[in-house]
Amino acid sequence: MYRALIEDIFYEPEETEETEETTFPATDKDLLILTERFLAFEIPSKVFLQAIAIADYDGAAAFRYVDSYLNTLKNKNKRKHKKLLVLGASTRFDNN
Repeated sequence: MYRALIEDIFYEPEETEETEETTFPATDKDLLILTERFLAFEIPSKVFLQAIAIADYDGAAAFRYVDSYLNTLKNKNKRKHKKLLVLGASTRFDNN
């Protein structure tokens, strides 16, 4: 009896009920937008095909996947550029 009373007092529907998100596949227009995002970068075909496969089930997840991949790619390029600047600066000092 007391257990039922405590459950009623502390019942929070957000925590106990699972809310299911509805997913929608990407439209043709969405696929074109995904493709345009990839055009500015040289990417492996596996990554592109994976994004298309994800878009077949969940368009929003495909956009998150593309954004995540491109952010990772941009960060790697920034690190490479910084290393090249440091190496270039160190070789200039060695030559003097």
